[in-house]
Amino acid sequence: MGNWAANEGLSTFVIIVWLGINAFLFVHFYLAFLTQRFYYTRVLLGHALSWARAPAACLNFNCMLILLPVCRNLLSFLRGSVQHCSRTAARQLDRNITFHKLVAYMIAFHTAIHILAHLFNFERFMEAQLDNSTTLEFVLSQIGNGDNRSYLNPIRTSDTNPTIVMFTTIAGLTGVAITLALILIITSSMEVIRRSYFEVFWYTHHLFVIFFIGLVIHGAGRIVRGQTPDSLNEHKPELCFQHYKTWGENGTFCPVPNFAGNPPMTWKWVVGPMFLYVCERLVRFYRSQQKVVITKVVMHPSKTLELQMKRKGFHMEVGQYVFLQCPSISQLEWHPFTLTSAPEEDHLSVHIRIVGDWTQGLYEACGGDKPDVQEAWKLPKMGVDGPFGTASEDVFRYEVVMLVGAGIGVTPFASILKSVWYKQMQESANVFTKKIYFYWLCPETQAFEWFADLLKSLEGQMLEKNMADFLSYNIYLTRWKETEAAHFRVHHEAENDPITGLKQMTRYGKPNWDNEFNTIGAKHPGSKVGVFLCGPTVLGKALEKQCHTHSKSDADFIFNKENF
Repeated sequence: MGNWAANEGLSTFVIIVWLGINAFLFVHFYLAFLTQRFYYTRVLLGHALSWARAPAACLNFNCMLILLPVCRNLLSFLRGSVQHCSRTAARQLDRNITFHKLVAYMIAFHTAIHILAHLFNFERFMEAQLDNSTTLEFVLSQIGNGDNRSYLNPIRTSDTNPTIVMFTTIAGLTGVAITLALILIITSSMEVIRRSYFEVFWYTHHLFVIFFIGLVIHGAGRIVRGQTPDSLNEHKPELCFQHYKTWGENGTFCPVPNFAGNPPMTWKWVVGPMFLYVCERLVRFYRSQQKVVITKVVMHPSKTLELQMKRKGFHMEVGQYVFLQCPSISQLEWHPFTLTSAPEEDHLSVHIRIVGDWTQGLYEACGGDKPDVQEAWKLPKMGVDGPFGTASEDVFRYEVVMLVGAGIGVTPFASILKSVWYKQMQESANVFTKKIYFYWLCPETQAFEWFADLLKSLEGQMLEKNMADFLSYNIYLTRWKETEAAHFRVHHEAENDPITGLKQMTRYGKPNWDNEFNTIGAKHPGSKVGVFLCGPTVLGKALEKQCHTHSKSDADFIFNKENF
């Protein structure tokens, strides 16, 4: 229970509060439209009125939240401020994308309810206008026909239909625009599309501009109307509804009721986050204009491109990431990459796996497809936005650390291990961390090569300083070819590993995480063990489960995952 509380306690509390506020707003606004002011509106629409307005209030709340988790500069500032007080609170900020997705799902849910309710509402409005009899619904629909001001039914004529109204009113047009934008944004955010067609995800996500413009304007049409306060004083619905045939006649105590639309409220909810997001984009634009110089380009095996760059005034911490733009490929696209350089180095570096159109374009722009060395002046212009904070920033705050990387997901740990190397070189450096367990799972032998040199340097350095126990690394090859297996068998007794050249031999298959956690827990009783992962969701769930279930041991395993 203690491990679960440390890993999930604050996140669960935040989710419960968020769901509670949604539930409160729904119930509060549902009941608010059951009051006397909307008595005659309910005569026309029934309870569909409340079913339309309650989710609208929840939409306002969630649209207020949706932009905040993607204000990266704001989150980095907050993370730097709170991590000195609470490591748990800082970890909550690292789950910003998860919360962003949850809020998006809630927006989709309430949008669906809002749309369905209004479809019923427009049908009821149309039926009331076409009734052409002496029913209360028809009488209410005819109010305001003369001056067209104090009307209740927004459909003002019987010579129309709900489809025409939908495309000729502010509420209808903006509602269609908002819905289409939301459908495109959500469908293009699916994992399969985001990973295979990132450009589709990137461009359609920017339909959020249309979404928010439509959202702010949507209420200006004042479709939902209720009795004015002054009219309620003169015309009591519970007394007058039975005498609707004599409303306004001499000698009657029931004048014709006056109606007015609700003033637009959405802008009050979203103006603050929209202002913060505009500031965020201005900061990004300013950074993108700063000069960035590519100092070195290295093409590693397994189609991995290394870029070393310099930018004036650039400062970083271990495990942080940046967004890169290459104007010669796209003026609009920015892609996130973890920094593989250490804070102690005078440059910033990233390792980029060539897997899509944008990365292929960058590979070609840097001369990766040419046999000759690319001249410096021919290298593409780059924009760098960041750095931004991640969970890996906290790595040196734990006495014992587990680093787990899968494939190219090892990049944040390159920064960490380089920083360890520099700190050990500086005899005076005081490192709180006493033990690092490093696990790297890779599907192909070529992928090891670019990282093996760093591990060799660390291995040699730790032996020289009699600190061989400081770093334990376990490299796993998860797939191999038959020819490679034969080579491994021939060299299995060699002093150094035949794949990496390290003293530590490569293992084959996947780790038994239950055994690994039991062993580490037994070796470090009473310690807080920071578990850091950069890898696929499936592996993340497995490690998170291990952190929760190993509360029986004396060690507390705190799970941290890279999210960007």
